[in-house]
Amino acid sequence: MKQFLILYLALIFAFQFVISQEIAEWRGPGRTGVYNETGLLKKWPTDGPELLWSVDSLPIGYSSVSIANNLIYFTGIEDTLDVVIAVDVDGIIQWQTPYGRAWNNSFNHSRCTPTVESNRVYVSSGLGDVACLNAINGVLIWTVNASEKFEGTYGRWGIAESLLLVDDKVIYTPGGEFTTMVAFNKENGELIWKSESLNDRPSYTSPMITEWGGKRMIITATQSYLFGVEPNSGTILWKFNIGVFARGEWRANNQTNTPLFHEGKIFHTSGYDHRCVMVELSEKGDAAYFVWVSDMLDVHHGGVVRLGNYIYGANWENNRMGSWVCLDWNNGEVKYETEWENKGSIISADSMLYCYEEKNGHIALVKATPEKFEVTCSFKVPLGEGPHWSHLVIHEGIIYVRHGGALMAYSIADNN
Repeated sequence: MKQFLILYLALIFAFQFVISQEIAEWRGPGRTGVYNETGLLKKWPTDGPELLWSVDSLPIGYSSVSIANNLIYFTGIEDTLDVVIAVDVDGIIQWQTPYGRAWNNSFNHSRCTPTVESNRVYVSSGLGDVACLNAINGVLIWTVNASEKFEGTYGRWGIAESLLLVDDKVIYTPGGEFTTMVAFNKENGELIWKSESLNDRPSYTSPMITEWGGKRMIITATQSYLFGVEPNSGTILWKFNIGVFARGEWRANNQTNTPLFHEGKIFHTSGYDHRCVMVELSEKGDAAYFVWVSDMLDVHHGGVVRLGNYIYGANWENNRMGSWVCLDWNNGEVKYETEWENKGSIISADSMLYCYEEKNGHIALVKATPEKFEVTCSFKVPLGEGPHWSHLVIHEGIIYVRHGGALMAYSIADNN
């Protein structure tokens, strides 16, 4: 009986440990935009997939959704505050909690996608407040005026970072002269470490974590640098100047997209004629070297995905137009550049691309092949207002579409 009890308690602990490691966050597993879903439709009905439910009276925001605890989490804006909203699987609001100061200038709607681990939600606000809430009832657990406390700076559109969890830490990037990145204790918000300063403004990038050269590292970007950070100490392992690849009239360094990492190589892209670049880490992961650069894929803020040896995304021609592009991962060779509606965001699942153009809200199902951009079917989002900037999310055969104050859930599972 004693041995059975010990085994039972061990299994319970192991189960709780596994659950605690499951994180719902920005752009899905590993922040890659590639969702581990199978059995999805390869073609939709003429008027689009089945709409399971919709709601059109939510606080307006640009954030995507995160799904955990049978709840759907996202952020919005109410008056001068960013709020976290949780709705159930039928779209009914379960709770709504203000957590930080909203960005108070142009394009002030919320932009942070909640990071959810077990029964806690972690968010940052447009003016740099970092907060932790109870994921079940929305009660605020702790908050830090992070950008203010660590003398951070802002770009012209405030803060847009979706927080990264690493072990017991919440990672945030205030930038500025005092520090570049900080780590808070996820239980109580106390500071664990602060990195040295790169003397650079923060970008609008959300970081990712990977492993290379026998060490784990956080990878993200400031305005001018792509860089890696050791997550236990905050030591900056390497930096690479991406600012020199800006061009055009603005020479803009408005970095927005989470980098892609694969086998020691890192792909970075940003809009406004900022050339995309591939870098490669040294064997020890302590330096980054130039591999190739391309003028073709300057992604505004719609993200990119890597499938096999190819990168897919939409480039920036101007703030209202762009084409859909495929590049070779290894050398940057252009496989195609195709006009379709407008530029927008992209995710992938079950060997297909899901392209959400930002101007009129068309969503296309596209074959993931480097031969051509082939739309198999598409439909137009019927609800919401403003630009279609929220990224799509797929979870258990359902695609979630956020547009302004609207949220829609469509069934894309192939039940035949």
